[in-house]
Amino acid sequence: MPSLPQERVIQGPTPLDLNTELPYQSTMKRKVRKKKKKGTITANVAGTKFEIVRLVIDEMGFMKTPDEDETSNLIWCDSAVQQEKIAELQNYQRINHFPGMGEICRKDFLARNMTKMIKSRPLDYAFVPRTWIFPAEYTQFQNYMKELKKKRKQKTFIVKPANGAMGHGISLIRNGDKLPSQDHLIVQEYIEKPFLMEGYKFDLRIYILVTSCDPLKIFLYHDGLVRMGTEKYIPPNESNLTQLYMHLTNYSVNKHNERFERDETENKGSKRSIKWFTEFLQANQHDVAKFWSDISELVVKTLIVAEPHVLHAYRMCRPGQPPGSESVCFEVLGFDILLDRKLKPWLLEINRAPSFGTDQKIDYDVKKGVLLNALKLLNIRTSDKRKNLAKQKAEAQRRLYGQNSIKRPLPGSSDWEQQRHQLEKRKEELKERLAQVRKQISKEEHENRHMGNYRRIYPPEDKTLLEKYENLLAVAFQTFLSGRAASFQRELNNPLKRMKEEDILDLLEQCEIDDEKLMGKTTKTRGPKTQITHYVVKFLKKF
Repeated sequence: MPSLPQERVIQGPTPLDLNTELPYQSTMKRKVRKKKKKGTITANVAGTKFEIVRLVIDEMGFMKTPDEDETSNLIWCDSAVQQEKIAELQNYQRINHFPGMGEICRKDFLARNMTKMIKSRPLDYAFVPRTWIFPAEYTQFQNYMKELKKKRKQKTFIVKPANGAMGHGISLIRNGDKLPSQDHLIVQEYIEKPFLMEGYKFDLRIYILVTSCDPLKIFLYHDGLVRMGTEKYIPPNESNLTQLYMHLTNYSVNKHNERFERDETENKGSKRSIKWFTEFLQANQHDVAKFWSDISELVVKTLIVAEPHVLHAYRMCRPGQPPGSESVCFEVLGFDILLDRKLKPWLLEINRAPSFGTDQKIDYDVKKGVLLNALKLLNIRTSDKRKNLAKQKAEAQRRLYGQNSIKRPLPGSSDWEQQRHQLEKRKEELKERLAQVRKQISKEEHENRHMGNYRRIYPPEDKTLLEKYENLLAVAFQTFLSGRAASFQRELNNPLKRMKEEDILDLLEQCEIDDEKLMGKTTKTRGPKTQITHYVVKFLKKF
């Protein structure tokens, strides 16, 4: 019997274990994971050593990215960043430093800039102790010492390294003859009659958030740290000048004293909260409202000194950005302030990288609030990146096809054409300003809802105070950027900047009426100003 032909075996899929993952399944999972990450705000925290920053990032729901990732929504660094890095950032990104802020955060730069402002406005800047920068002002200091001797007066001076930190290298002197003439030092009059707490000298660490320099926006955190000396205070004399635990309030100095008291509550120990301190002032019939008002004014006036430097550096990093654009920079500053016995605040120094160490519970509570409230105020959104890329694409297309550009009339054009051109230009300015105003209103509404323990101190609501600050800004620009002061003044005095939404809408309506007249159209009888033309309605739908 002939053998049957062998069956050809067609190999099909082999039986699979239920737990085995098919290739397409893994692909789907990857896609799902990507989809989940798409709506996540990312943060690069490779540049910080502080765990509280990472903890707050987690609490905000941000996703930490690898160290080499430069595309994160938020970038946090403990130290100042290069201007090149700020220039490379996309508009949807945020980094926690401004260029140019070193002009008030380095002791020697702060002293130099304050001295210039004091010459122009001595009464407004009477919160800075008299200061000399060595070696440049060594001779002036020695002449001042000779004048004191003639008057038979003696003062104490605190000597600091020009770019020092954490209390290193600080000393007290009463005789200036022994000071080296060529060392880079800051010599400052010592405030001998400070406000005391239980017999101890102390200073205040005030936290400030700057969210924008164009325009300037400043927020003050209504809590902070009270940092006390660890030896009972006695006014300086020849025998106690070296007792730094008595005269210095730096935590980095006093923590080494065996008398330093660590406590888990905010009202005991060598480190306390400003919240508790204001309650102490109130209980002792001091004017707490004036205390905060004086602090706020000191902060704003100091940042006015920084503003010309910061704004100039920022615009150099971000050329072509229209005023009012989203700021890619923000900064949390630590102001160190001393109160004299009359509760007058004196500026000691400013830290652009304040410590976010949490050695004690009070540090954790205060600093977590500072960071958490700051990130909420910034309003970083998942849609920022998508909108930014779409805007870039739209702008590129407009440039390519010449859309929305107002063509200048040719030489020899008629008066009618000239007038039409001016009118179109005016309408474009109004539209741009209206968009800025509405964006600003939206920002302020968010800020008002999410300020937490921050309070806006610039621009202030008080119009008289705002006018005073704007006058100081004009002086600051004239002092530090005299060549650019005129253009800044024109920008500041632009009447459009002071207009509200309804004012701009009225002007747009009037432009439409004028346009119709020029075109020879019959203007219809119009109702109240709240009724706007079809053209304006069409324009408003874009926003």
